[in-house]
Amino acid sequence: MFPRSAAAVGRARSLVAGHIDGCTSEQADDIRVCVSELATNALQHTPVGRRFLVRIICTDSVVRIEVHDASIATPHVCTPLDTDDRGRGLMLVSTLADDWGVSDRTGPGKVVWAEFQLRQPAAATC
Repeated sequence: MFPRSAAAVGRARSLVAGHIDGCTSEQADDIRVCVSELATNALQHTPVGRRFLVRIICTDSVVRIEVHDASIATPHVCTPLDTDDRGRGLMLVSTLADDWGVSDRTGPGKVVWAEFQLRQPAAATC
């Protein structure tokens, strides 16, 4: 669980980075970017005083990143203007991840997840 603080995004990224050492460097970079974007969204939309959870689930062929938060808002991919300084997070996730989506969770909120097909089977160490 991470507190609703700016430092939490870096800590979430570090947590996940410790489990993807065996991925290709390009794929590890993509996973770190997606964790940063999903954690930033959770930070921005989670109600004050609530925390968010980051989970990493690995199989022999897939790394799945989940960010659980208490916000009831359903995220969607935006099409920002070139001059906008925000609104690109889910566009990045949809480009970098092999799949992503939003699921219900027990209690208030949702789970936003991203999946990456491993290019080197059994590479991640969850």
